Amino acid sequence: MNLSASLRREWLSNPRAEVLAGIVVALALIPEAIGFSIIAGVDPRVGLYASVAIAIVIAFTGGRPGMISAATAAVAVLVVPLVRDHGVEYLFAATILMGMIQIAAGLLRLDLLMQFVSRSVITGFVNALAILIFLAQLPQLTNVGWQAYAMVAAGLAIIYGVPRLTRAVPSPLIAIVVLTTISIAFGLPVNTVGDMGELPAGLPALVLPDVPLTLETLRIILPYSATMAAVGLLESLLTAQIVDDMTGTESDKRRECGGQGIANIAAAAVGGMGGCAMIGQSVINVTSGGRGRLSTFVAGAFLLFLLTVLGPLVGQVPMPALVAVMIMVSIGTFSWNSIPNLKRHPWPSSVVMLTTVVVVVATHDLAQGVLAGVLLSGIFFAGKVQRMFTVERCVAEGGQSVTYRVAGQIFFASVDRFTRAFAVSEPVRHVLIDMTAAHFWDISAVAALDKVVARLRRDGCTVEMVGYNRASADIVDRFALHDKTGFEIGAVPH
Repeated sequence: MNLSASLRREWLSNPRAEVLAGIVVALALIPEAIGFSIIAGVDPRVGLYASVAIAIVIAFTGGRPGMISAATAAVAVLVVPLVRDHGVEYLFAATILMGMIQIAAGLLRLDLLMQFVSRSVITGFVNALAILIFLAQLPQLTNVGWQAYAMVAAGLAIIYGVPRLTRAVPSPLIAIVVLTTISIAFGLPVNTVGDMGELPAGLPALVLPDVPLTLETLRIILPYSATMAAVGLLESLLTAQIVDDMTGTESDKRRECGGQGIANIAAAAVGGMGGCAMIGQSVINVTSGGRGRLSTFVAGAFLLFLLTVLGPLVGQVPMPALVAVMIMVSIGTFSWNSIPNLKRHPWPSSVVMLTTVVVVVATHDLAQGVLAGVLLSGIFFAGKVQRMFTVERCVAEGGQSVTYRVAGQIFFASVDRFTRAFAVSEPVRHVLIDMTAAHFWDISAVAALDKVVARLRRDGCTVEMVGYNRASADIVDRFALHDKTGFEIGAVPH
C-alpha cells in the first residue's frame, strides 16, 4: 500500500464519524484528567495539558489508529511520592526520561514480550478495567440527590435508545448535550465538571524542567521513570490488542512503544504529567465511530479548544452525564462471554483470568494483575508440558539388556520424573536409551541425563544413547559431562 493510500485510510476514511467521536472523547477526558491530577498531587492543568499533548502527538506517532492516549491513573499513582518529596519539576523531568526509555523499548523490540501474555490474562485485564471504571463512578453516585440518579438513568436511556433511531450522531454526545442543556436550563443541583477542579485558561507554554542536571537528579527520577515507562507500555500494548480485536485490524506494536515515548516527552514539554493508552476512552472512540488517527487528533485538539475557549461552559457539564457515558463504557468493556466460559474453558485458563481480575481490582495496579496472570500462566504451562513425556521400558529376553524409549519434552520441570523413570531394580548388563522421540531443551535436562548415565554405570551397566535430534545433540555435546552424542558420525537423527 502506497503512502497516499495509507494516509487516506488512517486519516480520511470517514471524517464525519471521526470528528464526532473525537468530540465525545474530549468531553470524557476532562473529569478523568482532573481526577488523575488530584491523585498525583498536582494542579489540574498538569493532567489536562498532558492529555491534550499526548492525544495530539500520538495521533501521528502511535501504532494503533483509533486508540486514545492521555493522562492516566496507572501513571498518576506512581508519582505521588516523587511530587510529594521533590516537587512538580521533578515530575516533568521524570516524564521526559520515561519517554526516552519507551523510545528505547521500541528500538529494542520489547513489544515482542506481549507474545507471553495469554488470552486469559487479556480477558482478565479487560474485565478488571471494566470493574475499575464502574467503581470510579461510585463517588458521583453516593450522597447525591435524586436528580443525579434521574440524569444518569436518562443518559443511559439516550445512549442505548438513540442508536435504534439513528446513528448519524454518536449517542453519548447527544446524551451529554441534552443533559447539559437541561441542567443549565433548570439549575439542577448536581455536581458539574467545574466542581472537580479549576479549569486552566489559555494555551499551554513550552517549559523545561527546572531541576539540576546532575547524577543526583538522575538517581531520584530514574526509578520512577522506569516504572512509569513499564506500566505505560504494558497498559498501552494491552489496550492496543483489545482495540485490534474490536476493529478486526492489526496494529504496529513497535511503533506504539516509540510513539508513546515521543508523546510523553511532548507532554512534559508543555508542563504535563505522563500518560498512556486509555481503554475506557478508546472504547468510547471506537463505539462512536472513531477508527482512524483523525479521531485521536480531534480528541486532543477539541479538548484544547474546550479549555481555552469554552472553559466556563465546559465547567457546567453535569457529572451524571459523564457518569452515564462511563457506565456504558464499563458495560461494553466487560467480556460477558467470560462468565459462561468459566465452565467451558480448561480450569487453568479460568483460574488465570480470575486471578488477574482479583489482583487488579484489589490493588488498583494493572501491572501487578497482569504480572500475576503471566506468572500463573507460565506455571500452568510448565506443569502441562512436563507431563507431556513418557519413558517406555522394554526388557530383552534373558533380562540382561533393557531399552528405554523416551518421548516428549525434557526440561527443568520434567527432569525429576525423567530421572525416576530409569530406576533399575534387577541386575542388567546393557542399557540402551532411545531419544528419537525426545527433545532436550536446557542444561537442567542435560544434567539429568548425566545423572542417569552416571548412576547406571556405577551399578555396572554399559550405557548406549541413540536417536538425538540435531538441537538436542547440540546442547548435549556442549554441556554433557559424560558421553557426547556422536551425532555427526552417524547417530540416528530425528
